[in-house]
Amino acid sequence: MKQKCAEEAIKYVRDHTVIGLGGGSTVSILVGLIAKAGLSVQVVSPSTRTAALCVENGLPVVPTWMVDSLSVAFDGCDEVDADLNALKSGGGIHTNEKIIASMAENYMLLVDETKVFETLPFTHPVVLEIIPESKSYVEKHVKALGGEPVFRTSGAKDGFTVSDHGNYLLDITIAPPADLAAFHETLIHIPGVVDTSLFYHIASSALIAGTDGVRLLTRK
Repeated sequence: MKQKCAEEAIKYVRDHTVIGLGGGSTVSILVGLIAKAGLSVQVVSPSTRTAALCVENGLPVVPTWMVDSLSVAFDGCDEVDADLNALKSGGGIHTNEKIIASMAENYMLLVDETKVFETLPFTHPVVLEIIPESKSYVEKHVKALGGEPVFRTSGAKDGFTVSDHGNYLLDITIAPPADLAAFHETLIHIPGVVDTSLFYHIASSALIAGTDGVRLLTRK
């Protein structure tokens, strides 16, 4: 299914453009297809792994700060709903992902049908990137919302896991909110929060791979 999804995605890549590539196995397949097709594109990526794969495949990677617009950007997600709101919880690079998504004429999610829901089930946590000084303050507000906050750690590093910007990552387990828009606004406006892994009204389309093929979903 991932191969079919990547084969469909390459149809949206225009020659001689700058594109965004996120993380995940489907994007990795897409990198190989772009290189094989000989398309002349430049790539920006929030993912070190994807950027390295592009270099290995001869695709030039440029720093995100040098770019202000993209023809298309592709990314994966953990959950997506019928309105293309999405949760991207695993990588902890959502701030950079949102910058790239906002620059794209078409921010396209590449997913399989098991990740698509009518409404987001919040099986995965919402991740906040927060300024270290706001740790206790943000924790208090998250608990007041009914969430269970856990700061991300790693066995490979003492202390908290930090983002590419040197900030903390706070995983929040919470029940699906009744009002997604209000929930998003509340989180994003807590002082100290840089950004969240809830992608509310950001994706413009999604390619959904299933046993019956790949279908295109566009935002209503």
